[in-house]
Amino acid sequence: MSRVTHDKEYVAGLEKGLAILEAFGIHRGPLTLTEAATITGHTRASARRSLLTLEKLGYVTSDGRFFQLAPRTLRLAHAYVVANPLGRVVQPVLEAISERTRESSSLAVRDGMESVFVARAATRRSLSHGLVMGSRLPAWCSATGRVLLAEESDENLNRALRSLPLRPLTPHTETDVDRLLRNIAEARERGFAVCNEELELGFRSIAVPVRDRDGRVVAAMSLVAAASRMSVDELVDTLLPALERGRRLLDDSL
Repeated sequence: MSRVTHDKEYVAGLEKGLAILEAFGIHRGPLTLTEAATITGHTRASARRSLLTLEKLGYVTSDGRFFQLAPRTLRLAHAYVVANPLGRVVQPVLEAISERTRESSSLAVRDGMESVFVARAATRRSLSHGLVMGSRLPAWCSATGRVLLAEESDENLNRALRSLPLRPLTPHTETDVDRLLRNIAEARERGFAVCNEELELGFRSIAVPVRDRDGRVVAAMSLVAAASRMSVDELVDTLLPALERGRRLLDDSL
């Protein structure tokens, strides 16, 4: 009965439209009809209907061959930002941490097997590029992601990791599932995780979990430093205390 109810209430057309919107992010640019159909797995006819509907609603524009997102799509992201108090609460804390440590700080939440950044405080001497609000990182090889994945059971993690294409991003990226499971288990036991040049050469990061009043992990807070300035041990000794202080402030607010 629950399956029947679910099927009756499920709007397949909405799913297809949202998949088309996400396809632009996957492709990182304008899409042709064929590309939209290929990325989403929809038929050309279905992709065309979705694109034309989105165009009429103002979310997509077209020159007759290429489709691209219109500024109206920013309303969707803005709705999340204003409806979720987490970013507003954490921003002053991130800014205080970055001012104290002179390193860039961020807050990320989990979306499937990805870590999504929802707040950030960057410093002038930060050398990392491309990380902004909305940026996504593979959870399995990022410090924030491992902290967030640590809430999952080993059985679920094992299943999820073995279903992923674990492609190395740098020569230091860990792709062995058994070792990844140990790294995540270690993050669960220690209460923090470290990423040692696995995402980008020359950068190390450290993250701690942020919990709500019921003890559930709702986000991960991190600091990033250039490897030339700070070893892994220095990262833990110097930056972990600042993250812990910030985490305690957030724990009292959520």
